[in-house]
Amino acid sequence: MKEMQSLLAVMQRLRDPDGGCPWDLEQNFQTVAPYTIEEAYEVADAIEREDYGDLKNELGDLLLQVVFHAQMASEAGLFNFADVAAAIAAKLVRRHPHVFGDESHETAGAVLTSWENIKSEERQEKRQHGALDDVPANLPALMRAHKLQKRAARVGFDWSELSDVIAKVSEEMRELQHEIDLAGDANRDRIAEEAGDLLFSCVNLTRHLKLEAEDCLRAGNRKFEQRFRRLEANVLESGQKLEDLSLAEMDAIWNSVK
Repeated sequence: MKEMQSLLAVMQRLRDPDGGCPWDLEQNFQTVAPYTIEEAYEVADAIEREDYGDLKNELGDLLLQVVFHAQMASEAGLFNFADVAAAIAAKLVRRHPHVFGDESHETAGAVLTSWENIKSEERQEKRQHGALDDVPANLPALMRAHKLQKRAARVGFDWSELSDVIAKVSEEMRELQHEIDLAGDANRDRIAEEAGDLLFSCVNLTRHLKLEAEDCLRAGNRKFEQRFRRLEANVLESGQKLEDLSLAEMDAIWNSVK
């Protein structure tokens, strides 16, 4: 595909010590990684906004990150873009035996079960025997909590009843309140620990409700932002400033915009 070859050639030129871009030449895997994460989120944002023109551009930015990493790897003699493409193609074939092999799966659930079984076999081949071994440490915290809980659930470490999960959330809330009441600001480490336990249990609740905590919080953020902007607009239209209002006055306007 000539477009792909052109992109690879552009990236190679940018990294050429003889006349390439000084900024691109200074980069390494560690410095580029944050941009890769950022671009993935920008892809998700364009999808959420249903802005498909922007999605095309953001997918290009994300593809650039793959090409950038592959170019640096090629320079280090590790692998190149062709190796990356070949590896993912082989993985897709291996993990879809119902399409490329003799297995037959009629439902998405059956496909997912097969996918997870194959991944488990791959972990054993890599000598990763722990249920949590290959959950990336640098995932967003909510997403990583969800994955850790799913992995533990596969080996039976999970609540069977939703009521138990809800009770656990309440228990963690009480424990947090206890630490706050005990010593307040002088007990920051314990408070932080209990707050983390509470958040972890809330992720577990969303998982049992077959929801993604990350998606739930993103939706909550979006709702708060929309309502707060309407609150701001109402206050400005009245000729006032938010800073001049009491919390009770702002709360009254908040309730009206809801």
